[in-house]
Amino acid sequence: MASISRPQGDQRELFGHPRGLTVLATTEMWERFSFYGMQALLLLYMTKYLLRPDHAAQVIGLAGFRGGLEAVFGKLDDLAFAAQTFGIYSGLIFVAPIAGAWLGDRWLGRTRTVTIGCILMACGHLAMAFEPLFLLALSLLILGAGCLLGNMAAQVGALYSLEDERRTRAFGIYLITLNIGALVAPLIIGTLGEDVSWHLGFGAAGVGMLIALATYLIGRKHLPPDNFAAKAERAPKVKLTRAEWRRVITILLLLYVPYMLYYAATNQAYGIMYVWADTHVDRTIFGFEMPVTWIGIFDGLATITGVWLGNRVSLILQRRGGDIGDVTKAGLGMAGVAIAWLFAAGIANLPVTPLGLWLTFFVLQDFSYGAFIEPPVSALVSRDSPPSVVSTMMALLKASAGIAFFFAGWMARYYEPLGPVKFWFLNAAVAGFAAITMLVFHRQWVRALGPVEEKLEGGSAF
Repeated sequence: MASISRPQGDQRELFGHPRGLTVLATTEMWERFSFYGMQALLLLYMTKYLLRPDHAAQVIGLAGFRGGLEAVFGKLDDLAFAAQTFGIYSGLIFVAPIAGAWLGDRWLGRTRTVTIGCILMACGHLAMAFEPLFLLALSLLILGAGCLLGNMAAQVGALYSLEDERRTRAFGIYLITLNIGALVAPLIIGTLGEDVSWHLGFGAAGVGMLIALATYLIGRKHLPPDNFAAKAERAPKVKLTRAEWRRVITILLLLYVPYMLYYAATNQAYGIMYVWADTHVDRTIFGFEMPVTWIGIFDGLATITGVWLGNRVSLILQRRGGDIGDVTKAGLGMAGVAIAWLFAAGIANLPVTPLGLWLTFFVLQDFSYGAFIEPPVSALVSRDSPPSVVSTMMALLKASAGIAFFFAGWMARYYEPLGPVKFWFLNAAVAGFAAITMLVFHRQWVRALGPVEEKLEGGSAF
């Protein structure tokens, strides 16, 4: 049995959890406000505004960037180019934390690295308000996210000991709070961008990042300390035991097969599906046509509700003798995402899709990953990773999501040739394969992760 680590940082509690969780979750809420606002607008902004010839000519380096993509992927129409750009940007947002985690773990410390990340992201969002700086703005956002994401997730995990059962619920609370930002973003950033000015919407995202920075700096005293050796004392390499290497390899296999495939499928809902809904969904409510980006409000509410339900189910199962375990939860959640995309394929057959049916798709998907995938996977990676590389492993979790965005961007080129129905079926197949990989090899995953995970998975029926 692995030894039980002591939690770090100020352990005064608020609602049964360390106060540091509140600081980190609130900071992430504002970061996600900015990120999801950007995500909601980016594909629409490019296809409806930026790629018009008179606007595209003003963007520094855009022609060269498009030429480079077409040299690799072949001729791209505007939708395919926008989708590929969306995928590359979103993917790099999640791959960059690998470098940021190295800085946080080995050089600058997590707190300083997160602070730098907030500043860079604020500058990037504000730069989006100036059309010629489009590519520079995306670069600043990628660098900022690289500094921030993995280090903050590692700080959440450092608040709890290895066998503290609150850890998974803590990541659930973290996900709920960040989804409040995701919920508000379409209402403010999306409305400003779609109905007033694209650039004003991006500016509002920049303001959100400045609030995130202020929140983080004010709450620093509640955060875990940065435990890294002085430069002169640093070993040239992090040495892991054989058992630790086995856990690392198992986590990487989990992240880069089932988790990556699930993530590629689910995130088509926030890019290509927005383009589809712009012309195929009846969004009229009492004579008012709802902006496409407002679906993010409902999406955030559904995710928050899903996380809350997942936490309640976990507590009930624990009181009755044992939870089903994080590996099992993730597999069941991926199966739920596959079912959601099958439902999407069904409703896409209708001449016009009613808004209520579109909302039902998001309920199915959000409940699946909010309750059974994201908090359990984050808890598993933070718990089972060797302490000396936990920031790096959390960054690799983000990086697997980044690879998924690259894959999703590549998949999006088949949307127009296949049509929405067949394309949604393709997404269902990808998520379904991920679920099968998790559930069929459940025992092997748990055994390879070691005794802590075997104990927590003791109540699993698989």
